Amino acid sequence: MKKILLIEDETALREELSVLLKNAGYTPVAVTEWENVPEQMKSSGADLILLDINLPGLNGEALLQELRRESSTPVIMLTSRTGGIDEVLSLSYGADDYITKPYDPTVLLLRISAVLKRTGKTGAVQSYHDAQVSSVKGSISRNGSEQILTKNEMIIFQLLLDRQGEIVTRDDLMTALWDNDEFVNDNALSVNISRLRSKLAELGLEEAIETRKKQGYVLR
Repeated sequence: MKKILLIEDETALREELSVLLKNAGYTPVAVTEWENVPEQMKSSGADLILLDINLPGLNGEALLQELRRESSTPVIMLTSRTGGIDEVLSLSYGADDYITKPYDPTVLLLRISAVLKRTGKTGAVQSYHDAQVSSVKGSISRNGSEQILTKNEMIIFQLLLDRQGEIVTRDDLMTALWDNDEFVNDNALSVNISRLRSKLAELGLEEAIETRKKQGYVLR
Protein backbone atom coordinates (compact mmCIF):
# COMPACT_ATOMS: atom_id res chain seq x y z
CA MET A 1 0.00 0.00 0.00
CA LYS A 2 1.14 3.52 -0.77
CA LYS A 3 2.25 5.59 2.23
CA ILE A 4 0.90 9.13 2.62
CA LEU A 5 2.44 11.54 5.12
CA LEU A 6 -0.03 13.98 6.74
CA ILE A 7 1.33 17.33 7.92
CA GLU A 8 -1.79 18.89 9.43
CA ASP A 9 -1.96 20.47 12.90
CA GLU A 10 -5.76 20.29 13.38
CA THR A 11 -6.20 17.04 15.30
CA ALA A 12 -9.80 16.36 14.23
CA LEU A 13 -9.02 16.96 10.56
CA ARG A 14 -5.84 14.89 10.76
CA GLU A 15 -7.76 11.95 12.24
CA GLU A 16 -10.52 12.35 9.65
CA LEU A 17 -7.94 12.30 6.86
CA SER A 18 -6.26 9.22 8.34
CA VAL A 19 -9.53 7.29 8.35
CA LEU A 20 -10.36 8.41 4.80
CA LEU A 21 -6.97 7.37 3.46
CA LYS A 22 -6.93 4.05 5.33
CA ASN A 23 -10.39 3.18 3.98
CA ALA A 24 -9.16 4.03 0.48
CA GLY A 25 -6.31 1.53 0.76
CA TYR A 26 -3.46 3.89 1.66
CA THR A 27 -1.16 3.81 4.69
CA PRO A 28 -1.44 7.19 6.46
CA VAL A 29 1.40 8.42 8.68
CA ALA A 30 0.99 11.71 10.55
CA VAL A 31 3.42 14.29 11.87
CA THR A 32 2.40 15.17 15.44
CA GLU A 33 5.63 16.70 16.75
CA TRP A 34 6.48 20.07 15.24
CA GLU A 35 10.22 19.99 15.75
CA ASN A 36 12.47 18.83 12.91
CA VAL A 37 9.55 18.58 10.47
CA PRO A 38 11.86 18.82 7.41
CA GLU A 39 13.80 15.81 8.64
CA GLN A 40 10.56 13.90 9.24
CA MET A 41 9.45 14.69 5.69
CA LYS A 42 12.69 13.51 4.15
CA SER A 43 13.00 10.33 6.22
CA SER A 44 9.34 9.26 6.06
CA GLY A 45 9.63 7.17 2.91
CA ALA A 46 6.22 8.52 1.90
CA ASP A 47 4.90 8.12 -1.63
CA LEU A 48 2.99 11.41 -1.28
CA ILE A 49 2.72 14.24 1.26
CA LEU A 50 -0.42 16.18 2.21
CA LEU A 51 0.96 19.47 3.51
CA ASP A 52 -0.97 22.24 5.28
CA ILE A 53 0.26 25.80 4.75
CA ASN A 54 -0.53 27.15 8.26
CA LEU A 55 1.38 25.14 10.87
CA PRO A 56 2.56 25.87 14.44
CA GLY A 57 5.55 28.16 14.01
CA LEU A 58 6.08 26.89 10.49
CA ASN A 59 5.11 27.76 6.95
CA GLY A 60 4.09 24.95 4.62
CA GLU A 61 5.39 26.76 1.57
CA ALA A 62 8.82 27.17 3.20
CA LEU A 63 8.80 23.46 4.12
CA LEU A 64 7.97 22.63 0.51
CA GLN A 65 10.87 24.74 -0.74
CA GLU A 66 13.26 22.99 1.61
CA LEU A 67 11.97 19.55 0.64
CA ARG A 68 12.39 20.33 -3.05
CA ARG A 69 16.11 20.94 -2.58
CA GLU A 70 16.58 17.21 -1.93
CA SER A 71 13.40 15.32 -2.85
CA SER A 72 10.84 14.99 -5.65
CA THR A 73 8.22 13.30 -3.42
CA PRO A 74 4.76 14.39 -4.67
CA VAL A 75 3.12 17.07 -2.50
CA ILE A 76 -0.50 18.23 -2.38
CA MET A 77 -1.05 21.44 -0.42
CA LEU A 78 -4.07 21.56 1.91
CA THR A 79 -5.14 24.98 3.11
CA SER A 80 -8.08 27.04 4.32
CA ARG A 81 -6.72 30.05 2.47
CA THR A 82 -8.72 31.03 -0.60
CA GLY A 83 -6.38 33.61 -2.11
CA GLY A 84 -5.13 32.74 -5.57
CA ILE A 85 -1.64 33.94 -4.69
CA ASP A 86 -1.15 30.97 -2.32
CA GLU A 87 -1.99 28.51 -5.07
CA VAL A 88 0.40 30.23 -7.47
CA LEU A 89 3.21 30.30 -4.89
CA SER A 90 2.68 26.67 -3.87
CA LEU A 91 2.79 25.44 -7.46
CA SER A 92 5.81 27.63 -8.25
CA TYR A 93 7.63 26.18 -5.22
CA GLY A 94 7.06 22.65 -6.54
CA ALA A 95 3.67 21.47 -5.25
CA ASP A 96 2.01 18.87 -7.47
CA ASP A 97 -1.52 20.01 -6.60
CA TYR A 98 -3.43 22.35 -4.29
CA ILE A 99 -6.81 21.90 -2.62
CA THR A 100 -8.71 24.18 -0.26
CA LYS A 101 -10.64 23.26 2.87
CA PRO A 102 -13.33 22.21 3.35
CA TYR A 103 -12.54 19.58 0.73
CA ASP A 104 -14.79 16.98 -0.85
CA PRO A 105 -13.40 13.55 0.23
CA THR A 106 -14.06 11.99 -3.18
CA VAL A 107 -12.36 14.86 -4.99
CA LEU A 108 -9.36 14.66 -2.65
CA LEU A 109 -8.98 10.91 -3.27
CA LEU A 110 -9.22 11.44 -7.01
CA ARG A 111 -6.60 14.20 -6.88
CA ILE A 112 -4.29 11.93 -4.83
CA SER A 113 -4.77 9.10 -7.34
CA ALA A 114 -4.13 11.48 -10.25
CA VAL A 115 -0.90 12.84 -8.73
CA LEU A 116 0.39 9.34 -7.93
CA LYS A 117 -0.42 8.21 -11.45
CA ARG A 118 1.17 11.29 -13.03
CA THR A 119 4.34 10.95 -10.99
CA GLY A 120 4.63 7.21 -11.59
CA LYS A 121 4.06 6.28 -7.95
CA THR A 122 1.03 4.02 -8.35
CA GLY A 123 2.96 0.79 -8.80
CA ALA A 124 2.65 -1.54 -11.77
CA VAL A 125 0.49 -4.28 -10.25
CA GLN A 126 -2.12 -4.40 -7.49
CA SER A 127 -3.91 -7.41 -6.06
CA TYR A 128 -7.64 -8.03 -5.90
CA HIS A 129 -8.17 -11.26 -3.95
CA ASP A 130 -6.23 -13.78 -6.10
CA ALA A 131 -6.31 -11.61 -9.24
CA GLN A 132 -3.59 -9.23 -10.44
CA VAL A 133 -4.54 -5.77 -11.68
CA SER A 134 -2.16 -3.88 -13.95
CA SER A 135 -3.09 -0.22 -14.32
CA VAL A 136 -0.22 0.25 -16.77
CA LYS A 137 -1.34 -2.55 -19.08
CA GLY A 138 -5.03 -2.06 -18.29
CA SER A 139 -5.63 -5.70 -17.50
CA ILE A 140 -6.88 -8.11 -14.86
CA SER A 141 -5.33 -11.59 -14.65
CA ARG A 142 -6.43 -14.65 -12.68
CA ASN A 143 -5.45 -18.31 -12.80
CA GLY A 144 -3.64 -17.92 -16.10
CA SER A 145 -6.46 -15.99 -17.81
CA GLU A 146 -6.34 -12.31 -18.68
CA GLN A 147 -8.95 -9.70 -19.56
CA ILE A 148 -7.92 -6.42 -21.20
CA LEU A 149 -10.01 -3.46 -20.05
CA THR A 150 -10.84 -0.32 -21.99
CA LYS A 151 -9.60 2.98 -20.56
CA ASN A 152 -13.03 3.73 -19.06
CA GLU A 153 -13.41 0.24 -17.62
CA MET A 154 -9.98 0.55 -16.01
CA ILE A 155 -10.83 3.93 -14.47
CA ILE A 156 -14.06 2.50 -13.04
CA PHE A 157 -12.42 -0.63 -11.67
CA GLN A 158 -9.47 1.33 -10.23
CA LEU A 159 -11.79 3.64 -8.29
CA LEU A 160 -13.79 0.66 -6.99
CA LEU A 161 -10.53 -1.07 -6.03
CA ASP A 162 -9.14 2.02 -4.30
CA ARG A 163 -12.31 2.14 -2.21
CA GLN A 164 -12.96 -1.58 -1.93
CA GLY A 165 -15.78 -2.34 0.50
CA GLU A 166 -17.18 1.19 0.31
CA ILE A 167 -20.13 2.45 -1.70
CA VAL A 168 -19.00 4.32 -4.80
CA THR A 169 -21.82 6.40 -6.25
CA ARG A 170 -22.54 6.94 -9.92
CA ASP A 171 -21.62 10.58 -9.40
CA ASP A 172 -18.22 9.47 -8.05
CA LEU A 173 -17.66 7.39 -11.17
CA MET A 174 -18.81 10.17 -13.49
CA THR A 175 -16.40 12.55 -11.75
CA ALA A 176 -13.54 10.10 -12.27
CA LEU A 177 -14.42 9.79 -15.96
CA TRP A 178 -15.19 13.44 -16.72
CA ASP A 179 -11.81 14.36 -18.22
CA ASN A 180 -11.42 11.20 -20.27
CA ASP A 181 -11.20 11.48 -24.06
CA GLU A 182 -14.53 9.70 -24.60
CA PHE A 183 -17.65 11.56 -23.43
CA VAL A 184 -19.52 9.49 -20.84
CA ASN A 185 -23.17 10.09 -19.97
CA ASP A 186 -25.31 8.10 -17.55
CA ASN A 187 -26.29 5.48 -20.15
CA ALA A 188 -22.70 5.06 -21.29
CA LEU A 189 -21.65 4.56 -17.66
CA SER A 190 -24.16 1.70 -17.34
CA VAL A 191 -22.79 0.09 -20.50
CA ASN A 192 -19.21 0.34 -19.22
CA ILE A 193 -20.14 -1.22 -15.88
CA SER A 194 -22.01 -4.01 -17.65
CA ARG A 195 -19.01 -4.77 -19.86
CA LEU A 196 -16.68 -4.66 -16.87
CA ARG A 197 -18.89 -7.14 -15.04
CA SER A 198 -18.85 -9.46 -18.06
CA LYS A 199 -15.05 -9.41 -18.18
CA LEU A 200 -14.83 -10.10 -14.46
CA ALA A 201 -17.27 -12.99 -14.90
CA GLU A 202 -14.96 -14.45 -17.56
CA LEU A 203 -12.33 -14.61 -14.83
CA GLY A 204 -14.72 -16.32 -12.42
CA LEU A 205 -15.44 -13.11 -10.49
CA GLU A 206 -19.17 -12.92 -11.23
CA GLU A 207 -20.11 -11.37 -7.87
CA ALA A 208 -17.25 -8.88 -7.66
CA ILE A 209 -19.34 -5.73 -8.15
CA GLU A 210 -22.45 -5.41 -6.03
CA THR A 211 -25.16 -2.89 -6.89
CA ARG A 212 -26.61 -0.99 -3.96
CA LYS A 213 -30.01 0.28 -5.14
CA LYS A 214 -30.19 4.09 -5.24
CA GLN A 215 -26.73 4.25 -3.64
CA GLY A 216 -24.06 2.99 -6.02
CA TYR A 217 -21.63 0.09 -6.31
CA VAL A 218 -19.38 -1.86 -3.96
CA LEU A 219 -16.37 -3.96 -4.96
CA ARG A 220 -16.44 -6.98 -2.66
